[in-house]
Amino acid sequence: MNEDLDLAFQQAYQKASTTQKSIASDVKLRIYAYYKQATYGGQHHFESEEEHTLVRAFKFNAWQQVRHLSKDEAKKAYIDLINDLRL
Repeated sequence: MNEDLDLAFQQAYQKASTTQKSIASDVKLRIYAYYKQATYGGQHHFESEEEHTLVRAFKFNAWQQVRHLSKDEAKKAYIDLINDLRL
């Protein structure tokens, strides 16, 4: 089951990463939050120190809203959201 979930997560990530479809900012934040929770869990990590502080704050807030999810739950939520967007 876990391998199937990981594969579906990677496929959803590829869809999200390569889409040309316009996605609303609030949805992008949910995608980001689910992805980070799925990959890092509760360990908050930001890759770019140069990123605008306000943007980082929004991303951090979005991540905090899903911190109650396990990594697998976040993967499932990510997959469901990407599939709902039909990317």
